[in-house]
Amino acid sequence: MARRQITYALCIDNKGYEAALELRKLYQIVPPEKNDPANWLRIIDESGEDYLYSGVQFVVITLPREVERVVEATL
Repeated sequence: MARRQITYALCIDNKGYEAALELRKLYQIVPPEKNDPANWLRIIDESGEDYLYSGVQFVVITLPREVERVVEATL
């Protein structure tokens, strides 16, 4: 069985979305939908749902394998 790739992003700007995003928090990115605009990320925010946010509000990161396993175990 192929392992699905999960991508993460660190919030660096939550201005205007303070209730939905925490500054310096790691968020899971979900794959874009067909009509999502370029340079926007579909993020699972504090509501537990995925919403579109401007990519400039985040830094996409690659986690070390060991850290990724620990994070995925909490999903």
